Amino acid sequence: MILTKQYRCIHSSSCRCATGHLSELAIFLVFNHLNWNPKLIATLSCACKWFDDLAKRLLWKEFCRTRAPKMMLDLQSSGSHSVDGNWRVLGKLLIYCSGCKKGGLFNNIQVHGHFVYRTRFSRTSGKSFLLPQCRSDVLYVSDPCEHLEQSEEGELGFFRGIFKSFATTNVRRMLINKGAKLHPTEACPYCKAKLWSMLQANMIPPSASCRLGSYDDCIEYFVCLNGHMLGICTLLPLSDSEDASEKE
Repeated sequence: MILTKQYRCIHSSSCRCATGHLSELAIFLVFNHLNWNPKLIATLSCACKWFDDLAKRLLWKEFCRTRAPKMMLDLQSSGSHSVDGNWRVLGKLLIYCSGCKKGGLFNNIQVHGHFVYRTRFSRTSGKSFLLPQCRSDVLYVSDPCEHLEQSEEGELGFFRGIFKSFATTNVRRMLINKGAKLHPTEACPYCKAKLWSMLQANMIPPSASCRLGSYDDCIEYFVCLNGHMLGICTLLPLSDSEDASEKE
């Protein structure tokens, strides 16, 4: 059953929801038993505003901590009690490949977004996407999500990532000092914030294509105001990408 999101409780006047909900502890224990199933968290958040607030504040946080514990610990190690954006946004980033729409960020390429069962995010890989003067920043980047036969040039790879404490990064400072323009129409598919083009800012290092196993001139990525990254590349054939990795 598909639930339509409501901001008033959808229960009847005789339901206990009219006077109060189950305790947060009870709901916490139920979802802990369900291993923080993201589809069930999303379904619960559609029931009413109270459940939606609980999901954003608690359930998505526990989902993120369970799915990527070391990454979450590092993202919060600066002393902040929440990551950039919010926990629901980060949960979506972990499990959703945004794809792209025709006429959007990546011109006339159209690939539907979809959920992915599991994606590896790497802090080490993130260094390859940063200019040498920005490599003290912390960036987690996913392995490319491969989409076969979606482009005449070759197989497409979509990747995504997140900066730690983006407001204090060298990347953000450099974008501002360069006077980089925000995209006039498109927004981050995860948090709806405005986006900078790293290609237009001339801030994509050659090491990025080597890390992805893609053609040098077929890679582009954007960074939003909250530090989420999304990008696309055209992947080399397998034998060629192995050679590129050896060169790196």
